Parts: sequence; structure tokens; C-alpha cells
Amino acid sequence: MTDVRGAFAQAVAELGRLVERLDEGQITAFMDAIVRARRVFCIGAGREGLATRAFAMRLMHLGKEVHWIWDDTTPAIGPGDLLVATSGSGEIGHIDYVLDQAKAQGADTTVVTGDPSGRTAMKAATALWIPAAVYKGKAEVLASQQPMGNLFEQALLILLDQIVMALADRLGVAREAMAARHRNVE
Repeated sequence: MTDVRGAFAQAVAELGRLVERLDEGQITAFMDAIVRARRVFCIGAGREGLATRAFAMRLMHLGKEVHWIWDDTTPAIGPGDLLVATSGSGEIGHIDYVLDQAKAQGADTTVVTGDPSGRTAMKAATALWIPAAVYKGKAEVLASQQPMGNLFEQALLILLDQIVMALADRLGVAREAMAARHRNVE
């Protein structure tokens, strides 16, 4: 029988070791791109996509106009807009295609990845590297006892939440203002 508490503690310890490997300059560049953007368009797949959708929700709570790629109500992307793509391996075909299309329309692009040498990350204007084990990743990253991309996906969710909190401070958005934008029909 698996010791769930022990495994949880090990996962938290892995996240703690990962924090030391994050690049503050990349985090700042990522935040700068969001602040500059007229609108933010987000895309990700699988569990990475779920963390990215949570990020999109919080950006909306900050007061940013945010759209999820593939939603029926997503408008055309263009100059002044930012595509935020998450691609753990940096080699997810449909995300790479969307990044190419966004660039062709004049949008700014950024990729959050576990492999900065992946083709999508290499094409983006900026990249935020989370050096954690990812599914099908090839970069030298922090190893994990967890399967597939668990460590990357956990770090992605927590890091993006912390970025939203830092953006709220930077933009002077009070928590009450964020809460006032929360969906109120539930």
C-alpha cells in the first residue's frame, strides 16, 4: 500500500527544489508581456491545459480580457495581443500550429515549457522554463519520483497562481476587485 502522506511530502520537497532553479528574469519577462497585452489568448493540453485555464480565469479576475483558444466565442487574434501557450515537451503539434498562426497575425507569443529546446519554445518571443520532468521531455530537468509530467503540472499551477498575485500587486488590483469579477451565477 502506498504511503500517501509520505508521497505528498516527497512531491512538496520536489517542488521546493524546483523553486531554486526558476529564472527570475524569465518570470519578469513573462509578466511584462501580460501587462503590455491588450488581450491574452491561452492554450494548453491535458493537465497542463487545466492549469492554464485556471490561469486564464485568474487573469480575468485581474481585469484582463482573456480568451481560450478553440472556444467558440474566441475572437480573432492580432497586434497588441498575447498568446500564452503551455507546452511541457515543447513539441505538441496543435499548440505549435496555433503559435505559428498567432505570430502570422502579429500577436506577441510566450511559451511556458519544461523543454526550452522544443520547437514551440524556440519560436516564441519569450519562454518561461519550468525545469521539471515533463511527459516526453528531453531537457535536463529536476527528476521526479512522480509519473509522467506530474511535477511540471503541479509547478505550473502554483507558479502561475503566484504570478497572478504578483501582477495584482504590480497593477494595484485589490483582492476585493478580483472577487467582484468572479462568476456570480453559480
